[in-house]
Amino acid sequence: FRRSFKAAPTQRQRRVGEEIRHKLSTIINRDGLPSEALNGVPITITEVRVSPDLRNASVFVMPLGGENQDIVVDALNSVSSSIRFQLAKGLRLRSVPTLRFVPDLSYDKASHLDSILNSSRVAQDLNEK
Repeated sequence: FRRSFKAAPTQRQRRVGEEIRHKLSTIINRDGLPSEALNGVPITITEVRVSPDLRNASVFVMPLGGENQDIVVDALNSVSSSIRFQLAKGLRLRSVPTLRFVPDLSYDKASHLDSILNSSRVAQDLNEK
């Protein structure tokens, strides 16, 4: 049977994503946003994945401590056009990608894996070898 693999991001996608991440960090955490739900909430932008045509970007975010993550993501998506407008001022791209904010679940997954690896059952298996 045939497997379909998603192509790895190109160097340009990575570079544009990283530049967007830096600019968004400045906009969100320093310049402020027009949303009451986001005032005073420190937000970490962990990654920006840009589509191959550079028209869309998924922005992975996490509020400090992971509290109210859904509320923060919804608030960011509601003001994404305003953020995109501010982003356009600082980027040298023909068009600024449409932003879609997504909760970053990688910390939860890493924590879960860590708890599994530190469990007594895994330690017992390691000691047998």
